[in-house]
Amino acid sequence: MPKSLIIPVENQVRELDAKLLLSLIAAERGYTSFIGARRLIDFRIASFPRSIYLSKSMTRRSRKMFRIMSDLGHRIVAWDEEALIHPPDDIYFSRRLDPVSIRYVTDLFAWGEENAQLWQRYPDLPSSIRIHLTGNPRGDLLRHEMKGFFDRETGQLKEKYGNFLLINTNFSFVNPFYPEQGLFKPGNAAEDGTRRVGLAGTGMDLDFVERLYRHKIDIFNSFTEMIPWLAGNFPGITVVVRPHPVENPGCYHEMAASLPNVVVTNQGNVIPWILASQAVIHNGCTTGIEAYMLKAVAISYQAAGDNVLDEEFYKLPNFLSHSCSSLEELKTIVSSVIAGETGPAAGEERDRLMSRYLAHQHGPLACELILDIIDGMYGEFAATPAPPRGRQLKGMSRALFRRFKKYLKSFKPQSKHRPEFQRYRFPGIPVNELKDRLERLGTVSGHSLSPRVQEVSDCIFRISSRSC
Repeated sequence: MPKSLIIPVENQVRELDAKLLLSLIAAERGYTSFIGARRLIDFRIASFPRSIYLSKSMTRRSRKMFRIMSDLGHRIVAWDEEALIHPPDDIYFSRRLDPVSIRYVTDLFAWGEENAQLWQRYPDLPSSIRIHLTGNPRGDLLRHEMKGFFDRETGQLKEKYGNFLLINTNFSFVNPFYPEQGLFKPGNAAEDGTRRVGLAGTGMDLDFVERLYRHKIDIFNSFTEMIPWLAGNFPGITVVVRPHPVENPGCYHEMAASLPNVVVTNQGNVIPWILASQAVIHNGCTTGIEAYMLKAVAISYQAAGDNVLDEEFYKLPNFLSHSCSSLEELKTIVSSVIAGETGPAAGEERDRLMSRYLAHQHGPLACELILDIIDGMYGEFAATPAPPRGRQLKGMSRALFRRFKKYLKSFKPQSKHRPEFQRYRFPGIPVNELKDRLERLGTVSGHSLSPRVQEVSDCIFRISSRSC
């Protein structure tokens, strides 16, 4: 059976480059990878050869799709894109792990020791599932030897914006792309007077949702106050606001309309933006971790919010950054950074914490280690007979019915299935640009194979060695 991988991408700017690196190394080992927008890949799942599917989550919403893939003969392995920064165990388990979905998964790839131990504490973890301490492909792009991949974009950003501060927001819980996607649904309360929990609050205890909402809305308000204040106090510096991939950018665009030195954009991978900026300003955001790994200056602005939640939920990115709790304190530290007096946060305690959360920061790439595991399982997978034809036909019919239901939902106002939201998450990429990115990834990683790249359909690509 030809070696085949399916690599879905949900948020293009966050995931695509790392998964392209994985597909490049896979092609070098003789695999054909189908990579592209997760929604469109899942729609076409019955058209792919039997493959190993690399899932990015194992939530309740994965149940139907995992069952379909199992019926079709695919094997599912997974990591959790959201496991690096996570809430307390009980909230994480109910929100990110589903006892039914996880039974379809054979192998888990952990970001680090902390992630592996978190999964091991899950009460419904199947005894047969294997947990591998591999690191994550997104972590590979943060390594020193990979910085060259971003040189072109970093230079272009410096030339276009000059000296700039990068503000990364992560307020999709309270400022979602569509209101239904937030922690609470808009409109009237339920009959008992409680607010109705939205999509982001799924799997959370109502008391925790209320607490998290207050925490996030307070920080959101502090950021909407801080952005114009920062622009006014540093008129010679550009302030770049980069909304979370599933956040509504409208309020920031409205703000920027009256502020000549404020730019709002979600373009491209965040890494070159971090490298080109003078400092990253965030609160509890993954970019704080990325900046630390890249040895860039990160500032955690903590003028509002729940201190206990910060410690339980967002400790890692905040601890890896310089912290400030007022506008005047922010002004002091930004001025010091601009003057060259303050550099990136550092220290042995930070390094020790980071090593618990992200494994294999040196030596083999996480992509290589993940593929080592897949290499080891592929022979057994290939020798396993395909499901009976009747079961495969059921899988095909379920896939077709699911696609039809999603299509109908795409006409519903403010639905996450709306085409404009899907395009916001995965705007697409021309084949020539994809080839260029693969070539540059090969140069910096030492995997210089020039793979064959074919566009299978809109936003889905086939990547393989030229001998395949």
